[in-house]
Amino acid sequence: MPNIKSQIKRSATNEKARNRNSSFKTRVKSAVKKVELAVKAKDKEAAKLALVDAISLLDKAGGRGIFKPNKVANQKSQLQSAVNALE
Repeated sequence: MPNIKSQIKRSATNEKARNRNSSFKTRVKSAVKKVELAVKAKDKEAAKLALVDAISLLDKAGGRGIFKPNKVANQKSQLQSAVNALE
C-alpha cells in the first residue's frame, strides 16, 4: 500500500478505471459472441444487426483506450468478413 497521499488517490482512481474497463470489455465480448453465434447459425439478418452493435462497441473501446487500435481493426475486419461470407 502506498504511503504518499497522491499515490493513495491514484490507486483509488486506477481501481475505479479498472472496474469500469472490465465491465466494458465484457459488453464488447458479449456483442462479438452474438455475431459469431449468428454466423454459426447462418442467420444473415441477426448477424448484420449484431455486427452493427459490435462495431459500435469496438469503436468506443478503441477510442477510450480500452483496446489497442489494431486489435479493434482486426476484430472488426474478421467479424465483417464472417458476415459477408454468409451472402
